[in-house]
Amino acid sequence: MKKTLQISSLTLVFLFSMFIQAHPTEVPSKKTKTYVLVQSAWLGAWQWQQVAQTLETAGHTVITPDLAGHGSDKTPASDITMETYVNQLLAILDSQQEKVVLVGHSFNGITVSRVAELRPKKIDCLVYLTAFLLPNGASFYDAVQGVPDSKAVENFFLSEDQTQAFVKEEAMQNAFAHDIPAEAFNQAKAYIVPEPATPLGYKLEVTDAVFGKIPKYYIECTEDRAIPIASQRGMYEGKVKKVFTLNSSHTPNFSQPDKLAFILLDVIRK
Repeated sequence: MKKTLQISSLTLVFLFSMFIQAHPTEVPSKKTKTYVLVQSAWLGAWQWQQVAQTLETAGHTVITPDLAGHGSDKTPASDITMETYVNQLLAILDSQQEKVVLVGHSFNGITVSRVAELRPKKIDCLVYLTAFLLPNGASFYDAVQGVPDSKAVENFFLSEDQTQAFVKEEAMQNAFAHDIPAEAFNQAKAYIVPEPATPLGYKLEVTDAVFGKIPKYYIECTEDRAIPIASQRGMYEGKVKKVFTLNSSHTPNFSQPDKLAFILLDVIRK
């Protein structure tokens, strides 16, 4: 859980690509965009490798940051707040000349919502990948209260000093990635990191006047055992322009990366 991240593109291809059927390469689009793909909790930029490759092959620019405390970033969990994440993403958006397609996976749906509130003119649209699409004033902890049948919630716990969050190791694959081979998951497990706990308590600050006017899309995952489909639908109902569906676990970026990438390409055609 606490090993230093040392993972090459070749290693990631071995871990996941060898288990996934190839799909036809997407024909490059005449309309190029910049995608900013924001990881889920416990993972890092590495989770997007195959999705990013497909988007880049189609002619788009893809930015996949490691949020603080994840991937190659070694910021101590005790130093990380939601503001830390938000400032990282604001710096990226501020460096872009054009609007971006901002994608948030899982917990970081909350993060991209806050970023969009602060930089609406930098956002072409928001995409929530089985993510927390919450109202003003709600937090991750609020959202998971009373959620039934979530294998992630059932096995969630905090470190003794309350600075890091975990899901029990023996429950991880079932909760997040039951649709990839155990061998692949077990080899990648060393790169899953403890989640900084403080951002989980952040209560979202957004307004209808700003955040409410930004176009939003939702990618629901019907076989998700972390955020069950009923919870996903309860969060996005009435709030998004279009819903796309994948019959996948919480991590289609591993089990169905090409299908996920093609949905992200479809979003910019709407």
